[in-house]
Amino acid sequence: MPAKRQNIPPRRQQPGISQVPTVAGLGASSRRGEQPGFILSTFKALRSPENASVVRSVAIFGVAVAFLHSSWAEALVPQF
Repeated sequence: MPAKRQNIPPRRQQPGISQVPTVAGLGASSRRGEQPGFILSTFKALRSPENASVVRSVAIFGVAVAFLHSSWAEALVPQF
């Protein structure tokens, strides 16, 4: 025998209180006032001036690894 469902009244919204908090500095998304997505917040964090040196260092490291893994790295081998 299935359980009997109870009628539960909807929750009341309190006036003056925001339903979804927003992250400071990022603003609200256009989709129903949600917080910005992972990609947008990551992009903004990477473009932040306080992270510029870290982002630059990681990019240079990636280029160096790609260069050393390629056939161009043979140019560094000394010829005897």
